[in-house]
Amino acid sequence: MGSTKQIKMKCHALLPTAGSGLRLGGEVPKQFQQLAGRPMLAYAMEAFMQCPHIESIWLGVSPGFVDHPLLKNLINGNKPVHFLPTGGPTRQETVRNTLAAMLESGLDQNDWVLVHDAARPGITPDLIEKLITAVGGKKAGGLLAIPLADTLKQADLDSVIAGNIPHSEKTIPREHLWQAQTPQMFAIHDLYEALVNAIRLEADITDEASAMELAGFQPLLIEGATRNFKVTHPADWDLMQLLLQSTHK
Repeated sequence: MGSTKQIKMKCHALLPTAGSGLRLGGEVPKQFQQLAGRPMLAYAMEAFMQCPHIESIWLGVSPGFVDHPLLKNLINGNKPVHFLPTGGPTRQETVRNTLAAMLESGLDQNDWVLVHDAARPGITPDLIEKLITAVGGKKAGGLLAIPLADTLKQADLDSVIAGNIPHSEKTIPREHLWQAQTPQMFAIHDLYEALVNAIRLEADITDEASAMELAGFQPLLIEGATRNFKVTHPADWDLMQLLLQSTHK
């Protein structure tokens, strides 16, 4: 594992797990489906369990799922794990609700939270520690991300809306473009206030960093890893299964 030098901040993990995973299918949400022999969510939880700087793990679960037996089998470590019925209709609302519950529990509003997609089981303790070390208490916070390597094309909107094969209108310069990953790390109260404001404004918020950007912050971009991709479609599932089978033997 990478450097574990002393950083004077308290960090907690937050995993929003209320999504239905409709694009992947299955009898239970994708984060609880068996991937390479274990529930997909277990891999991310294990990575946070192994991080010296993570003090506790919080999961925002759909209220009807919070007592499901599957959840009990996910705990494998000595850090406190909290399953909360804070799942909402959107990811943003699930994160906001879970942050509110964390603050109500007595956590210091200046503690740090690392929000991570349950559908990114390729995360590792080294990547998490890299993010924590790089942020190092900086007010702006930060997130894992990868500089884009592929050539980007802008499609004509009319074809996309009509469901037709689109045409390429132009090439988008990629020199300053990064693909966001998770975890995304911010002070608990700052992120909570940013999400409350973004939801109130009905802003187009696709991740925690976009809410913080709306609030005037400029989060640090910390280079992540290709293995930390999001499992969305069946092809992603198959690729991640191969990866996990090769690294968790």
